[in-house]
Amino acid sequence: MATLTDIEALLRDQRGAPPIDKWHPELSGDIDIVIKSDGRWIHEGGEIKRHKLVKLFASILRREDDDEYYLVTPVEKWRVTVEDLPLQIIDFEVNDLADGRRIAVKTNVDTWLELGEQHPLTVITDEVSQEPNPSVLLTHGLQARVNRASFYKLVELAERDGDRLVLRAGGTDFELGML
Repeated sequence: MATLTDIEALLRDQRGAPPIDKWHPELSGDIDIVIKSDGRWIHEGGEIKRHKLVKLFASILRREDDDEYYLVTPVEKWRVTVEDLPLQIIDFEVNDLADGRRIAVKTNVDTWLELGEQHPLTVITDEVSQEPNPSVLLTHGLQARVNRASFYKLVELAERDGDRLVLRAGGTDFELGML
């Protein structure tokens, strides 16, 4: 279990993100990049294996009001294809304090965010399979799918609240499912 200082350092010590919310170029077109549901980035049929390159692309990715995903620079805007959600939550750190629990989640591109009102955890149950589909709201209209291992560990931290399973973190209650 991490200390509060550890979680604050994870959140504070990240390199600044590009100001893509201030960039509004015209659409340049579609680029042959597909972000697979398992988190892999595919360009022209081949996987982008350089983690630093994926991190760079992810830092300029946003979802716009048309529900499309774009890689944005100050002068270009390229539409990409996303099969499910563009990023994944692959790990987390927990700190239990007298005034509540804090949970920092880590994406597959090494970004840390704290679960709470600004970055809520949402679980939608698939109507057919009845499988939970947990995700976390990020920035720039993006969401990250919580991987199975992390979700099961979060379930272990949850409490029963009537017929619901609830995770309390960051001053917020997140419903993980029904019992």
